[in-house]
Amino acid sequence: MSDLTAPGFPEEEVRRRARAGAAAAFPPPGDYGRVLFGAEHGGGPRPYGARDPLDTLRITPPVLMPHRLARLIDLGREPDYRDVDLTTAMGGFTSAMPVYVSALGSTRAAGGDLGTALSRQAGALGLPMVIGENVVPVNGYGRQGEAADRALLGRLRAYTQELPDGRGGVAVQQSTEDADAEVWNLVYSDPAALPLLASGRLAFELKLGQGAKPGLGGMTVLDPEEAARIGDRYGLDDVFGDGRVLRSSTPGTFTAEILRQQIRLMRNNFPRARVWVKLHPGRDVAEAARVAAEAGADAVTVDGAEGGTGWAPEAFPAQVGLPLAECLRRLAAAGPPPCLLVSGRMWEGGRAVKGLALGARAVGLGRAALLATAEDPRAGLIRFAECLALELRMLISALGKYTPEALDRDDVWSPDFPAIPSAG
Repeated sequence: MSDLTAPGFPEEEVRRRARAGAAAAFPPPGDYGRVLFGAEHGGGPRPYGARDPLDTLRITPPVLMPHRLARLIDLGREPDYRDVDLTTAMGGFTSAMPVYVSALGSTRAAGGDLGTALSRQAGALGLPMVIGENVVPVNGYGRQGEAADRALLGRLRAYTQELPDGRGGVAVQQSTEDADAEVWNLVYSDPAALPLLASGRLAFELKLGQGAKPGLGGMTVLDPEEAARIGDRYGLDDVFGDGRVLRSSTPGTFTAEILRQQIRLMRNNFPRARVWVKLHPGRDVAEAARVAAEAGADAVTVDGAEGGTGWAPEAFPAQVGLPLAECLRRLAAAGPPPCLLVSGRMWEGGRAVKGLALGARAVGLGRAALLATAEDPRAGLIRFAECLALELRMLISALGKYTPEALDRDDVWSPDFPAIPSAG
């Protein structure tokens, strides 16, 4: 190492890349399966500051509250936060609150007992849950002797065993490699999925991208044995130099017409399943959402750049994709889809209420759901959801409203985000 220095320049980052080569584009491979990465991770630049725009917004209760008066007349008494009804219809499902569990795929952090415990608790709560991409190509479906706790069928059974009548639902995500494995065909014809299908609580989600790495497919780190087992299904790249390899899914190719035809194909081939579409925070997110909604999608999910992941190149969470607040602004300007679901660093009631006020029907829990379940695999997510529900009720009530659907853009304000209309 020379004594050459460059004050004010990210010298150590340059030196790290000079030492490690291509591996330096990623977090340390030893962190895979232990660390959940997202927009706040890493030392790269943050183009929209230390706090994202959604956090800078203020929730703004009015003084005069006609909705509260209407609730008072309905109840025959003064209402309080306990009178807020959080029940929410989303994507053809009914949820106990305006919350769903975001897509958790084949990453090691969501595998094994943790993924099963999370599924069980999500079912008990009556929250819709998305089973993410690559579970079947990597871990199997669950009927050929695969480890039940890692296979898709294990998560499906754990969820449905706890699910109350009339609540929740499962959306099964599919990307390119899943399509090759015919994941949707397997689920649609499986007797284990019949109770969900018969009650209208099964959806298939077409994945166009994810917030943590827009434009790329899913990525994981594999040891040599795993790489040899699935190397014929994925792209493998020996970037780490220690025997472990990078496994990459293909992101898929979409135009407006391809998206329309894919949704029509889904509705034709799986008429009893709901159709969900997941978008990454691209600059044309409003146009893509419009195309999906007009083609008949029951829900459109937008994953903001703050979204977490099991693994991503460090440049992506730091610098790629629109912040969720900007996605919501563009969607509002163009006219949002009838059922908009959003995700991206959701973990407490204030951030969730802001997303709902800006046009979302519900918000997704990703890292928060995993961390809560890891804290207590028996009831951690359940207790987390109890806290979130209390915060939501208090905040919505403070705005003089008593359902999440009543929230609108006048309920939030920020001098640093002038594109959001203020109350007239």
